[in-house]
Amino acid sequence: MYADALNNGRKIFAVAPMIDWTDRHCRYLHRQISRNALLYTEMVVADAIIHGPRDRLLGHDVSEHPVALQLGGSDPVKLTTALQIAEAYNYDEINLNVGCPSDRVQSGTFGACLMLTPETVAECIAAMKAVSRAPVTVKCRIGVDEQEPEQALPELITRVLDAGADAIWIHARKAWLKGLSPKENREIPPLDYDIVYRMKQRWPDVFIGINGGIQTLDQAEGHLAHVDGVMLGRAAYQNAAILADVDHRFFGEAAVEPDWNDLRDRMMAYTARHIANGGRVHHVARHMVGLFTGLPGSRRYRQILSTDANKPGAGPEVIAAAFAAVDFGGDAEQASA
Repeated sequence: MYADALNNGRKIFAVAPMIDWTDRHCRYLHRQISRNALLYTEMVVADAIIHGPRDRLLGHDVSEHPVALQLGGSDPVKLTTALQIAEAYNYDEINLNVGCPSDRVQSGTFGACLMLTPETVAECIAAMKAVSRAPVTVKCRIGVDEQEPEQALPELITRVLDAGADAIWIHARKAWLKGLSPKENREIPPLDYDIVYRMKQRWPDVFIGINGGIQTLDQAEGHLAHVDGVMLGRAAYQNAAILADVDHRFFGEAAVEPDWNDLRDRMMAYTARHIANGGRVHHVARHMVGLFTGLPGSRRYRQILSTDANKPGAGPEVIAAAFAAVDFGGDAEQASA
């Protein structure tokens, strides 16, 4: 995937891994809107895979491909064990989280705090590469706390590339491990896109992608003049309709008007299958709430999905009712551009 992108001058558009958000139901929704975007799981801790409910943690619909598994951990043995378990689920990429700043992650000595021990990250990558059939990649910050990014980031990249990493995704902010919440760490540390560009200039033959604060497809396209891939997080989740133009703008497909009725029918059928397997409507519907932000009727749409989907006995008809509240003849540009 990444070698092909580099060799053929192709760019990769991805939806970022987001804890509590990019579960299998979210990814299924996103895949119905874009056929080509690279999707990521939320971070799954290696210990959870080894000792927990594997199918629940790793299972996904075949339609989600290309889909990447993001692992959390700092023990090469545990990471390789988790990866070997995950091999049966046929992920297209294995990504190591070196960027999450939450207290829970810090207590487990992984995530962003691994920026402080690049030698450990390199050991993990080397071990994972030795057993993985899929590309092994790293998603990191530009530094943490008092680190100087111009030193810390190149050192990390050098070490993980020497260990065999196939690609580097960089969230263009520092993480502050003390004093800022995870939410504040996504907003307060200033963005420094230029340092990511400089890393690409320094390693022209390495796939380097950018993440952090990217709100629109126009902004994404601007970044791709400097790097090989672009990753949207909250902007893609909170208004998933933005993904409707991804295949045209980034993958060369013909521009088409989104068929929202077809999406409704697909999501209703998917939800029915989920309910038949013991699930509930809100497991799926919660990821659809922001889908039509800005369109006439979107407020009523959100109300239906947020309230009726949580009622006992709710079924897929809740999705039909929500879609019926939206005026798709309104300002459609906001929903699809």
